[in-house]
Amino acid sequence: MVLEFRDEGIFCPAGDFYIDPWRPVPRALITHGHADHSYPGHGRYLATQAALPVMRHRLGDIRAEDITYGEVRRIGDVDVTFFPAGHVPGSAQIRVEHRGEVWVVSGDYKTGPDALSEPWEPVACHAFVTECTFGLPIFKWLPEAELSRQLNAWWSVNAADGRFSVIGAYALGKAQRIMSMVDPGIGPILTHGAVENTNAVLREQGVILPDTVRVTKDIDLKAHAGGLVIAPPSALAGGWIRKFGPCSTGIASGWMTMRGVRRRRAADRGFVISDHADWAGLNHAVRETGASRIFVTHGYTTVFERWLRDQGFDAHTVSTEYQGEALDADADADVADAA
Repeated sequence: MVLEFRDEGIFCPAGDFYIDPWRPVPRALITHGHADHSYPGHGRYLATQAALPVMRHRLGDIRAEDITYGEVRRIGDVDVTFFPAGHVPGSAQIRVEHRGEVWVVSGDYKTGPDALSEPWEPVACHAFVTECTFGLPIFKWLPEAELSRQLNAWWSVNAADGRFSVIGAYALGKAQRIMSMVDPGIGPILTHGAVENTNAVLREQGVILPDTVRVTKDIDLKAHAGGLVIAPPSALAGGWIRKFGPCSTGIASGWMTMRGVRRRRAADRGFVISDHADWAGLNHAVRETGASRIFVTHGYTTVFERWLRDQGFDAHTVSTEYQGEALDADADADVADAA
């Protein structure tokens, strides 16, 4: 096998490296900067040029190299290439070739386009290691234009009433994607410190975002009445949100598809927005790779594995510590700022 599944993570014996390991290892190739894929403590890191700035912001002074999309890098006896995953800026699928056999590790990915991330590309391979966070047929994402319409309609009504619209979204990726979909003409966009810290990193590397206002202890909220406030989901459950007074709350997550989840979150609105592939996207990605062997790593693994086997694939579930899209903990919580 080109890749092995070990206690530390996904290992390539011929290259002597791991992909997205969750235990400290000498050499790690990283698909993207979310905390469940980019852990501290590795000896050396390799990631895309666009992923590394956030990783350095989160992890501190790490020994790291960058790689461009499509560049072939020889490591040991294998050729490694990174391809866009469409998940967050800089996210990648990692292609590993050894003696003519090709494996691809998807990391987290989304096949549908947005205005923020580099578009997903299909990568032909013999074996495909895929997530299946939303590996049920009930998960079906709306087009970006419809999501934009929903967000702007909600914000406009609240702004007209002088209320803040507070939406929970991961600080890396989803928060900026929401910024790319809303109309700044409706009102000011305010951000929790965790979101604004990430904005600063992305802006420095050339990502274009609308103007935002960091929420601080001394901010004059009356001057920003009717604004859209973007914060990590956890901020909506604590004392931080009380400073905005009566407001309308929303959660942006693929899990908002499920009514029971929406009720438990006690938000006024649930927006079905995800940076992971939906059911159709997962199936499309698998077919486009041309792979006959599929390894599913996190999500609805049992259901998706059984489905793939029914479709004629040699499918297997492997145990990892990847979290996918969680609601009760922020994937990038260690970027947080207590402002």
